[in-house]
Amino acid sequence: MRLLFDARYIRTDFHDGISRYSAELAAAVHAAAPTHGVDVVFLVWDDAQIPFLPDGARTLTIHAPTAVREPFTALLLNRYRPDAVFSPMQTIGSMGRRFGLILTLHDTIYYRHRTPPRDLPWYVRLGWRLFHLSYVPQRLTLNAADVVATVSETSAAEFARVKLTKRPVVVIPNAPQRLAELLPADVAVESGAQNLVYMGSFMPYKNVETLIRAAAHLPGRTLHLLSRISPERRAELASLIDPAGADVVFHGGVTDAEYAALLADRAVLVSASLDEGYGLPVAEAVEMGVPAVVTEMPIFREVAGGGALYAPGTDAEAFAAGIRTLDDPATRAAVVAAGSAHIARFDWARSAAVLLDAVGALPRRRTR
Repeated sequence: MRLLFDARYIRTDFHDGISRYSAELAAAVHAAAPTHGVDVVFLVWDDAQIPFLPDGARTLTIHAPTAVREPFTALLLNRYRPDAVFSPMQTIGSMGRRFGLILTLHDTIYYRHRTPPRDLPWYVRLGWRLFHLSYVPQRLTLNAADVVATVSETSAAEFARVKLTKRPVVVIPNAPQRLAELLPADVAVESGAQNLVYMGSFMPYKNVETLIRAAAHLPGRTLHLLSRISPERRAELASLIDPAGADVVFHGGVTDAEYAALLADRAVLVSASLDEGYGLPVAEAVEMGVPAVVTEMPIFREVAGGGALYAPGTDAEAFAAGIRTLDDPATRAAVVAAGSAHIARFDWARSAAVLLDAVGALPRRRTR
């Protein structure tokens, strides 16, 4: 059985969520495909993406996913006679396809927060906003597939709640990268709650304001804000800092190795986000053996389980209290142990097996 795996969303500068999901799942699928009787070929649009795929991976170069030809991609792919195509997004053109198709929708967050990524072409950003004004375009898109994939049970439940698709929905879970592997050989995770680490954007729904207000109740500690930030947004947040509270450090972007080093240094991962599609930084911290204090909401419960303490997203004092709770070594050890047991269920090999099983169950290639 021939599978075309759409790897065109892999970035060559730095991974975002879709890029990392694509690259990690691609590697696991490449490893597992032979035992499932699947011949996998990866779609790329830039030769610079090839080094991010497994050694020996076969590739097929086509247009970029943002190209004006994208709605007609299936007509191009028909020439290569695939049995199935999997895309980690839902925008690949399906018109006239003669193969089984699995499309992926990670979450519904952009229906609540419609600002598109700024690095997209203007016409894609415009289409993005129009597309998310109603569920109707998404329903039409997803119903054109045979199967819809998503990354969490929380997202699958939301799809059902809003009746987003008539197609079967399969959960192909996201999984954390193993940040501990990026630490020097002589460095281990040091227990403590001295450093509060936030990894994520500074969009309003991320609610970093609550973290800064919580810092006011935590003198002697440091809140590390890791991601890149605009000067205007930094000024807004800096105006909330209480000099008598925790120090607040804007890092302006860090490498994965720097991120790992910060988490390893007596750290707690914190997020007061009011909405999330998944929450990969939470999963990464828990996998590393670092506890978290995060907003009480279903997706964080699914990702972190007992590896986090939970607080209302707008309650700064509750966040501060949760962090202080982790000063107790026994409490922290119990949270870390619970998190390690929980996060073990998220594994790329398992996700690849779910995908390949779904591929095997697809209708066979259409002749005409």
